[in-house]
Amino acid sequence: MTRRDRQPTTKPKMEGIVSFFSVLLKGKKRGFSDLIHYLLCHHLDSQKILQSDRSLREEQEEGGDLDLQSSVNTADIQVKPSDFHYLKVIGKGSFGKVLLARHRESGVYYAVKVLQKKDIVKRKEQSHVMVERSVLLKGLQHPFLVGLHLSFQTTNALYFVLDYLNGGELFYHLQREGSFHEPRAKFYAAEMASALGYLHSLKIVYRDLKPENVLLDSGGHLMLTDFGLCKEGVGIGGTMQTFCGTPQYSAPEVLQGHIYSPTVDWWSLGCVLFEMLYGLPPFYSRSKAQMYDNILHAPLILGPGVSRAARSLLKGLLERDCANRIGRNCDFEELQSHPFFLSINWDDLLAKKVTPPFIPSVAGPWDVRYIDPVFTLEPLPASVGFSDRCLGGAATEAFLGFSYIPPVVTEPLPLITTHGSGPLGRAYTVC
Repeated sequence: MTRRDRQPTTKPKMEGIVSFFSVLLKGKKRGFSDLIHYLLCHHLDSQKILQSDRSLREEQEEGGDLDLQSSVNTADIQVKPSDFHYLKVIGKGSFGKVLLARHRESGVYYAVKVLQKKDIVKRKEQSHVMVERSVLLKGLQHPFLVGLHLSFQTTNALYFVLDYLNGGELFYHLQREGSFHEPRAKFYAAEMASALGYLHSLKIVYRDLKPENVLLDSGGHLMLTDFGLCKEGVGIGGTMQTFCGTPQYSAPEVLQGHIYSPTVDWWSLGCVLFEMLYGLPPFYSRSKAQMYDNILHAPLILGPGVSRAARSLLKGLLERDCANRIGRNCDFEELQSHPFFLSINWDDLLAKKVTPPFIPSVAGPWDVRYIDPVFTLEPLPASVGFSDRCLGGAATEAFLGFSYIPPVVTEPLPLITTHGSGPLGRAYTVC
């Protein structure tokens, strides 16, 4: 054996050792994927990393309690921005942009949401980002919710690799057509209600339903997106008090700062259904102060041209007293049994066996004709795809647990289909 001279243990090295064991303990709870990511970022020897991987796996096999987030060998899997070819800007928000991207190896199209860490930390929104990650993973289990395929981070940014769809925002189609005939509005309302009911069954309140957050896939089905304002852990009968959402779709109790329940989502559904039928939200005014006053005090005016069942549902959803609002007792089941949805076969709807009333005319995933040109004409960020340096230092703590790799990746992911029937036919947005 060749003898090596012992190097002095400097303060930075000692800090690194302390950090290693600190993260090692956290890794047992938070997932081995982020542990490996942390070690890589601190430039530890790759053979030592792999040996740690093997040792920890042997511990698990011998009865250890290590809770692995992923069953794949995460030490052998590294995802980085340059793995994707970025094509178009398709959305933007407070913390970054959403880009249409094609995976270089598989050819699969994704919506990649890139969020700037400094902006998130500055506004103290780390918890909302982590909630969005959590809810996005649940979205893979429901056909009308966007799902997360991968998430990773670099020094300056967080990356969500999401389902992509190009049928356009519900907002875009309402702006273009003014309003929808009742069967089309019913179809969309049913798919939205199904998605909200699923979230509620998981004790998640959405809190931000609006036409901008509802998108069509290329087959004409709807998907809810943007889960940054979701509240987890709230069952039926549970309450919360945080003021959030978009005012014209927010329930009166939210605007008043009162304690509220998951029925706020049914109020928002009533607002969107009203807008689909009549062309504007129910209490809309150009003056924000007047709109607030309308939501709290103005009578609900239902114009002609809609069915009695539609009027009944709107009155039930837009009931100011949440104790009398439809959905207060049995949640989604109350909506399912309402006469307005009498023609809906809910099992067929969930299985996407109901033919949508409108199918976008797109040539393929590269066709962005239904996405607002205010996004698609914007130049791609100059640095995207090249900032691959790992996160290091104390900033790691701000987004621990963010990175996600699917448990099993044994075959190439299927290419997106024109009608979005595969796992990649879904949605995107930015916080």
